[in-house]
Amino acid sequence: MPQNSQAKPKAVVIYSGGMDSFTVLHRALADGFEVFPLSFHYGQRHSKELDSAAAVCQALNLPHKIVDIRSINTLLAGSALTDDIDVPNADYAEANMQATVVPNRNMILLSLAIGYAVSIDADEVYYGAHSGDHDIYPDCRPEFVEAMNQVSQLANYKAIPVRSPYLYQSKADILGDGLKMGLDYSQTWTCYNGRDLACGRCSACRERLGAFAAHDRQDPLRYEQADG
Repeated sequence: MPQNSQAKPKAVVIYSGGMDSFTVLHRALADGFEVFPLSFHYGQRHSKELDSAAAVCQALNLPHKIVDIRSINTLLAGSALTDDIDVPNADYAEANMQATVVPNRNMILLSLAIGYAVSIDADEVYYGAHSGDHDIYPDCRPEFVEAMNQVSQLANYKAIPVRSPYLYQSKADILGDGLKMGLDYSQTWTCYNGRDLACGRCSACRERLGAFAAHDRQDPLRYEQADG
């Protein structure tokens, strides 16, 4: 059966529900892809982000999947995001954020996303690493993303490129692109604490607030407290 030359290329987007992946999702749409958002419940205390992801995908009528992989936490201990360890209330820097590293998380998530892409005959996987994470998270560094891109194109009969459109850009840069696209960031969740309101004190909140301040914009999320 001849292929429809007018069909859009397909992209699987790893979509957490945070502001970075929210922007990546819309960047993939703007790039002309038919988008298949993929979210993971890995036991993160801020699983509220998944509610944001689901609401956005429903509004956009996108075929969203949320995959429960919480059982892997019997193997991956020691992160403040998944264990009973306090989330750092400090600036976004390596010494403060090491407690939030989930061992090998992004390699696992990318592997699953690549497998999903192969199964639906997708053309690419979009992943939201950015330069602000390079010094903190080894699996967000360019060397890792480039290596995963190479492995992804060898691991299956169909080569699936891994695309990180903001790999060398900051969170403020990502926000800037989203603002140009007219995105509403009240539809996202960033805080590492899973309470009703964003805490305004954890490293993730501070970095987010800093990005909005860099654009002289007010974050549309409601906060318990926003320390400078």
